[in-house]
Amino acid sequence: METKNTFILNISKFISNFFNPLVSLVIYFFYYSYQNYTWEEASKKFLPILLLLIIPTALWIYRNVKKGNYTNMDVSNRKQRHSLYIFIIISTIVFLAVDYFLHKEIDWTVLMLCILLILMQMSNFYIKSSMHTSLNIYVSALFFAINPTIGTFWFLLAIIIGITRIILKRHTVKEVLSGGGIAIFVSLIYLIMVKAIIF
Repeated sequence: METKNTFILNISKFISNFFNPLVSLVIYFFYYSYQNYTWEEASKKFLPILLLLIIPTALWIYRNVKKGNYTNMDVSNRKQRHSLYIFIIISTIVFLAVDYFLHKEIDWTVLMLCILLILMQMSNFYIKSSMHTSLNIYVSALFFAINPTIGTFWFLLAIIIGITRIILKRHTVKEVLSGGGIAIFVSLIYLIMVKAIIF
C-alpha cells in the first residue's frame, strides 16, 4: 500500500512539474510556429514571447523564491500570488504592445491569456484557483483551434493535471474546479472568436 501511494505521488509530481503553465505554453507556441511559419518567421514571432513573457516570468518566480518572497516555485501561497499575477499581466500587456508595433495586428492568443490572468487575479482575492489547471485548459483550447485531436487530448491531460494538484495537496477540489471554470469560460470565448475570424 505504501509503495502504491509513493508511486502515485511520484507520478503526480512528475506530471505537475512537467506540465506547469509556462512549459505548456512553450509547447503550444513551438507547435503552432512549426505548423504555420518558416523557421525565420517562427523566430520573429516566438522570440518576443520568449523574451518578454516566458523568460521574465520564470526569472521573476525564481528571484522571489530565492529572496524568500515566495514559498516555492508553484507560488502556492494565495497572498503571494497577487504580485505574480500583476507581473505576468504587465508582461502580457508589454508583449501585446510590442507585437502590435512590430506586426500591426493583435495576438488574440496572448490577449485572451491576459484576460484569463486578470480573471484569475480577481478570483485570487477569494479563492486560490489552480493556475496549473486553468492554463492547461486554455492551452487545450489553443490546440483545439488548430488540431481538435490534440486539443481534446490536452483537455483530458488538464483534468489529470488538476487531479495531481489535489493529490499533492497544492489545491483543494474547489480550487481546481474554480481554475477550470474560469479557463473554460475564457476558452469558449476564444474558440468562438477564432471561428468568427476564420469564417
